[in-house]
Amino acid sequence: MSSHVIRYNILSLLKAVTVIFSVVYYTKVYAGEIKIGAMPVPASEVLEFAKPILEKRGVRIKIHNFSDFIMPNIALNDKQLDCNLYQHKPFLDKMSKDRNLDLVSIAPIYVVPLGLYSKRYKTIHNIPQKAIIALPNDPTNYSRALILLHDNGIITLKDSTNIHANEYDIKKNPKKLRFKPVEAPMLSRALHDVDAAVINGNFAVQAGLSIKDSLIHENGKSAYANIFVARRDNANNPDILTIKEILLSREVSDYIVAKYKGEIIPISIHH
Repeated sequence: MSSHVIRYNILSLLKAVTVIFSVVYYTKVYAGEIKIGAMPVPASEVLEFAKPILEKRGVRIKIHNFSDFIMPNIALNDKQLDCNLYQHKPFLDKMSKDRNLDLVSIAPIYVVPLGLYSKRYKTIHNIPQKAIIALPNDPTNYSRALILLHDNGIITLKDSTNIHANEYDIKKNPKKLRFKPVEAPMLSRALHDVDAAVINGNFAVQAGLSIKDSLIHENGKSAYANIFVARRDNANNPDILTIKEILLSREVSDYIVAKYKGEIIPISIHH
């Protein structure tokens, strides 16, 4: 066999290997999209910012927005989604137990502080006897709201570490406050009909409220950080882990700080 033929065969083989490598690489990078469930604010906005960063790492995401707390977990468990970002761990744990979901927390990403807002009163000391206070009606955020009121001396709970606390766990209520459960997305609208309302930070931001205007609020060390969640069967998927890495990156952290100006607190600042 001549050297020309050998050289030609080698070149042909190298081209074939290059084509195969390119196909494998293309398939790996563009094999499909990771479907992520999110609330419009802040999760969806944070993910939109992270999208081009993730694409450079070979991960494409498609964001599915939800307006309630239940369906993102149902859709994830049913494999309509690959992961989600919108909830804190006590909520995930309770819903997983109640509905037999096989979901796991991948990492805490940011804190969306709970705050007490009022259109009628400027300080908690001005809130009158028997005032009506609206609280989130889902059990975990209801308990969280009671803990916020306890931590600021408005009520006293039997055990302030009990993340399942309800009205029956209130030991002292010196102002005889009355609590009105309201769906979390509707709390900002309810402000005009009650004396005050404890509102989740994401819904407060959407309604144009600022944490600086709240009478009291949680800080960045809250145990209720919003978490990045996947199913147990895909929790170690390399693309899921890359999303986790980017969400905890300094670049995303800086974006959250700059955009929300303290309304949303990236967890990486405290770790």
